[in-house]
Amino acid sequence: MAEYLASIFGTEKDKVNCSFYFKIGACRHGDRCSRLHNKPTFSQEVFTEMEEKYGEVEEMNVCDNLGDHLVGNVYVKFRNEEDAEKAVLDLNNRWFNGQPIHAELSPVTDFREACCHQYETGGCTRGGFCNFMHLKPISHDLRRQLYGRRRKAEHDHKRRRSRDRERSGRF
Repeated sequence: MAEYLASIFGTEKDKVNCSFYFKIGACRHGDRCSRLHNKPTFSQEVFTEMEEKYGEVEEMNVCDNLGDHLVGNVYVKFRNEEDAEKAVLDLNNRWFNGQPIHAELSPVTDFREACCHQYETGGCTRGGFCNFMHLKPISHDLRRQLYGRRRKAEHDHKRRRSRDRERSGRF
């Protein structure tokens, strides 16, 4: 029985937990949803600020949707869960554009599943009111600037370690 429950957890067959919330981290029904939205209890300027103040950012996604449950949502995936917790605590005491920021931990672990694949190919018929994420596209140059900085630092670190090993005779 436990194996069966584990196999349907967070899927459409799960009658207790909201599969949509588990898939994209938002539900159009919000607090009125009949199923549970289990939030983890532990578990360019914005990107830069997140990395500098809280920790290494693995991924950042900005929704381009118009529906109330997704409009303005920004998802930041940190390398360490503790960094995410620290960011949530700090950001909930801040304002942006005259409005308070509402930050929370998200159950989403794979943003590819949260995205509208039809939108990515230019064929979403629901437009901005689609219930899956329509991500704001960023230019290749900006992506390289944001994520490339880390890759360059990692590459430089590996190169220094390799050079140090060569000097000490270890291979």
